[in-house]
Amino acid sequence: MFVAGFAGREVPVAAVPLQDSPVPAALQRTSDYLTHPVFKTYHSETELLRYLYRLQSQDLSLTTAMIPLGSCTMKLNATAEMLPVTWPEFANIHPFVPLDQAQGYQIMFRQLEAWLAEITGFDGISLQPNAGSQGEYTGLLVIRQYHQRRGDAHRQVCLIPESAHGTNPASAVMAGMKVVPVACDSDGNIDIADLSAKAEKHRDNLAALMVTYPSTHGVFEEGILQICEIVHANGGQVYMDGANMNAQVGLCRPADFGADVCHLNLHKTFCIPHGGGGPGMGPIGVKAHLVPFLPGHQVVERGGSETSIGAVSAAPWGSGAILPISWMYIALMGGEGLTKATQVAILNANYIAKRLEAHYPVLYKAQNGLVAHECILDLRQFKKSAGIEVDDIAKRLIDYGFHPPTVSWPVAGTIMVEPTESESLPELDRFCDAMIAIRAEIQDIEDGKADLQNNLLKRAPHSAASLLTTEWDRPYSREQAAYPTAWTRENKFWAAVDRIDNAYGDRNLVCACLPMEAYQE
Repeated sequence: MFVAGFAGREVPVAAVPLQDSPVPAALQRTSDYLTHPVFKTYHSETELLRYLYRLQSQDLSLTTAMIPLGSCTMKLNATAEMLPVTWPEFANIHPFVPLDQAQGYQIMFRQLEAWLAEITGFDGISLQPNAGSQGEYTGLLVIRQYHQRRGDAHRQVCLIPESAHGTNPASAVMAGMKVVPVACDSDGNIDIADLSAKAEKHRDNLAALMVTYPSTHGVFEEGILQICEIVHANGGQVYMDGANMNAQVGLCRPADFGADVCHLNLHKTFCIPHGGGGPGMGPIGVKAHLVPFLPGHQVVERGGSETSIGAVSAAPWGSGAILPISWMYIALMGGEGLTKATQVAILNANYIAKRLEAHYPVLYKAQNGLVAHECILDLRQFKKSAGIEVDDIAKRLIDYGFHPPTVSWPVAGTIMVEPTESESLPELDRFCDAMIAIRAEIQDIEDGKADLQNNLLKRAPHSAASLLTTEWDRPYSREQAAYPTAWTRENKFWAAVDRIDNAYGDRNLVCACLPMEAYQE
């Protein structure tokens, strides 16, 4: 094993003096590390920069086009909101520093908690949970502690509607609860009759209901007040999944219509970037009777009580270093701006639904014909009429310069589209135009003008490598494949690879490590 030396020379690890290391000899590494060629290939800043940029160019990000993922779409994060994260006053403070040495942080925490309390209507806020899923878990622990302190430890049944957010059942099981599903009606709302029957059946053991509002079906639960009343009447608490809070801010508050606990995805509604799996923040808000049970911490005294559920994260305020982003977002937007963002998010989703409903059925709507912050487009009919699956449409969208929406969730054979408030009308129109054009391509298959298997959708996406070949065995032109719109001629995003077999890949895992030949001496 070698490490970098002076003037580009490599120095054997054994030659590096370790006698002055504070690490005990028994714990010092002697095996090889960083053996992948990537750590030995790029020897100048320019080479490394080009390598990183090549990787970046293979990723369709918000710098290229709208990413219309449904249910948990991230906002485009303003540079002004991100800058404070780089300031040493925020970035270089240890989470366990004595509180009198972090007064600025304390002011920010208190202000952010107060703002989130006003936005949601709750009496107490905990910033400790590090993700939306951890917020769910924390909220349910608070509910469980509430029941146990009242002598109701037997209350362990958690009702979860079919329209709930995907992580809800796992969170309930981790919190020691038994999941009982609740049906939904044809409009995507909770079936109140089924909810009432199951709440009454389990009234002696009912701990909570987990409800997502607006639901993952993309509609506001029209009976939300009655739903909360039914649960409370049978001794349970209402946990609201706040993943879709970006359709509520400034218009309504969870605590006002009956929720006892609610988590907030700061990495969605309040602008903390969540790309690449983190970092996220999922603080919870609770009503007054649950405040004594909020998370505490054994290292940093937060004025908690003996009834606290204890710590759910290693640090007392979770990923505190990224909280300036949400603080900046709320401060810059103000009450009027936050409300406008919510209104535009709902408007954008309804605009897409209305433009596309003549071409693709919108699966769930409210009685007024509107959706909430996202819409589910039903693509199942095309499997029978043209042999086209939802994956075919998703992959063809890449040729049009779009990241595909959420596929086959929460309903198989559908796509869920959420534009958020970040996208402009021209970008919404470009997405709608692409979807309408794809519908015309499907129509050609239905009419027999395009081959059932060898067509634009079944062969999508089209990489540059597949197009720049001498032989072309497809019954459509290279131009149709690569440049379906004028926009793509000027702003083409090239897929790194052609069509892959998803099912085969799921069943035949491939190791991403070096091939065996690399280990031969």
